[in-house]
Amino acid sequence: MSNTTAILLYSVVAYLLGSIPNSIWIGKLFFGIDVREHGSGNAGATNTLRVLGKKAGFSVLFLDVLKGFVAVQLVYLHDAFAYSPFIHEYQMVFGAFAVIGHIYPVFAGFKGGKGIATLIGLVTGISWMLALACFITFVIIVAITKYISVGSMLSGIVSPIYAGLIYNWEKINLVYFCCVIAVLVVYTHRSNIKRLLQGNENKFSFNKKASQKV
Repeated sequence: MSNTTAILLYSVVAYLLGSIPNSIWIGKLFFGIDVREHGSGNAGATNTLRVLGKKAGFSVLFLDVLKGFVAVQLVYLHDAFAYSPFIHEYQMVFGAFAVIGHIYPVFAGFKGGKGIATLIGLVTGISWMLALACFITFVIIVAITKYISVGSMLSGIVSPIYAGLIYNWEKINLVYFCCVIAVLVVYTHRSNIKRLLQGNENKFSFNKKASQKV
C-alpha cells in the first residue's frame, strides 16, 4: 500500500471512528432519549451528563476520548508512518479527522458534539504531558469559574504555549496544530460565548437539572 493510499484510507477510518455518536446511541438505547432534543441540544459528554446522569455522562466521555486516542494509533498499522520522523504529523492528520467526525458525524445526520473529549484523546495519544497540562488547566478554571465552556476554551487557547514549553519549541508543527485546536475550540463554543456575554451561561454542577444549557 502506498503512503498516499494509506493516508486516505486511515483518514476515512478516523473520520468514521469519530462519527460514532456515543451520546446519541447510549441515550436512545438505554433511555429512549435523543440528547440533542434536551438540555443544550449538544451530542457530547457534558450534555449527556446533565440529561442522563453520571453513569451515562462518564461512559460517553470515556468512549469519546477513546475515539481520538485510537485514531492517532492508526499510524502503527503502516510501517512507513510508524517509523517516520513525521509520525506526529501523521497522528495529527488522523486525529483531526476523528474530531471532524465527532463534530459532523455521518451516522447522526452531521449533527454531533463540540469535539472536546475526542480532542483530549487525540492530544493524549500524541503527548500525555501536553494533555496533562491542558487537563490541569481545565480543572483549575472550572473550579474557579464553574463554567465548563470557559475551562475548555482557555485550555485550548493555552495549549500552543504548553506545547512549545514542553518540547522547548522544537516540535513547531505541534505548536501550530495546537493553534488550530485553539481556534476550533473557540469556534465550536461560539454559542457559549454568546451566553457568557449575555450573562445567562449556566454554571456546572452535578446536582443541577438536565434542562440547563451546557
